[in-house]
Amino acid sequence: SLRPEVLEAWRTFQGSIRKNLRLRRYELVTLAAAMALKCRYCVVAHSAVLIKNGTSLDQLRTIIANFRNAGLEQPEVAMMEFSEKVAKSANAMTQADIDLLRALGFTDVEILDITLTATMRSFASKTFDALGAEADPAYGELENQLSDLLPL
Repeated sequence: SLRPEVLEAWRTFQGSIRKNLRLRRYELVTLAAAMALKCRYCVVAHSAVLIKNGTSLDQLRTIIANFRNAGLEQPEVAMMEFSEKVAKSANAMTQADIDLLRALGFTDVEILDITLTATMRSFASKTFDALGAEADPAYGELENQLSDLLPL
């Protein structure tokens, strides 16, 4: 890293959010934001985490293609829709968006953590895209397996 102190602060910030969400939820929220932002690097990296933790390649492909029809549980779809909306147009968020998550059993702390995860991904994705970051070589095979679904 050209700025190790920034990287360390980033990791601390990310860890403080991540520890409060189950890994699957964190990764699905992150994936939804990354897809909304069209960040190829982030989609591949977070897809790898989902695969490493039990999501099949077929299910992952379905999630990336259309998470709304991927057989996910209703709370997972809702949090991904929320994250997508935050990433695309946070200024369009309304109380109804929050109330929907509450109605599905999310606590206010979980809603905040979902929001922070999506906005944190926006920061990271925009940074990676602006600097032309490419997926690590370790993700090469996965990137090839997902290439037809990934943003350019």
